[in-house]
Formats: sequence, structure tokens, C-alpha cells
Amino acid sequence: MKDEDYMKLALGAAEKAGQMNEVPIGAVIVHNSGTVLATAWNRTISNCDPTAHAEILALRKAAENLGNYRLSGSSIYVTIEPCPMCMGAIIHARIDRLIYGAADIKWGAAGSLYDLATDRRLNHQIRVQSGVLEPLCREKIQNFFRSKRSIAKEAKRKQA
Repeated sequence: MKDEDYMKLALGAAEKAGQMNEVPIGAVIVHNSGTVLATAWNRTISNCDPTAHAEILALRKAAENLGNYRLSGSSIYVTIEPCPMCMGAIIHARIDRLIYGAADIKWGAAGSLYDLATDRRLNHQIRVQSGVLEPLCREKIQNFFRSKRSIAKEAKRKQA
């Protein structure tokens, strides 16, 4: 499979998050052999856990599936650029590659706001590929927040 194929799996996971009224971000971890080790989506609201980002949940599942917290020889596919918390966890897990769809100029820690992936002060650097299926990834999250704003606006209108 190609990067686009794995990103489509991540988009499918993001769809599940959106259906649960969670921010629609999905993540997939794939071993270099092509084996999918984990798929996850945001569940911060459902789990009542501020750390339940798609990336963190996928890292936990993949480590459990491998029986090792080190995920060397693996790539992570994420629909939106990871935040600093998730990038820290990805670095600690020794992921080889990060592939993401759309940049996050407010929270992104793989080059947009911060660049933890290539920071030489850290003990592990990650190869980053951005823009994979970017229009689809961006559209998914923009539609989610557009809908949220529309619902809030309608509720406010009804109260007036």
C-alpha cells in the first residue's frame, strides 16, 4: 500500500471521531513490513481524558500489539499535524516517519508552529511528509467546526 492508502484509513478513523462528536482526527500506525499495528481516533470527550488524542491512543495500541513501547521501524499517519504532546510521545516511541495530511498553524509541532520532529536537541528525529491527501483532511476538520459554529449560532438565535 502507498501513503495515500494508509491516510485513507486514517480518514476513516477521523470519520468515526466525527460521528462521536469528537474532533475528527484519525491516526494509523504501520510497521515497515506493511502490517497495520493500530488505528485510532480522537476520544477526549468520550473518555473524559485530555490525552486521548488519536496519536496517543494509536501509540498505546501499537505498543501493546508489539509488546514493546519502542515502535522503531514504524510510521504514523495522521490526518492533522500533531500537537506538542503527541509529537513528544511519537518521538519517545521512536517512530521512524510521520505522515500527515493538513498542517495545524495553531498547534502543529511538526513544522507549522514548532518543529520537534527535527530538533537536534532531542535524542530522536523523525522524517516528516506533509500534505498527503491534504484537501480531504482539511475539509473534514473544517466541515466539523463549520457545523459546530452553525449549531451554536442557531441555538443563540433561538434564545434571543
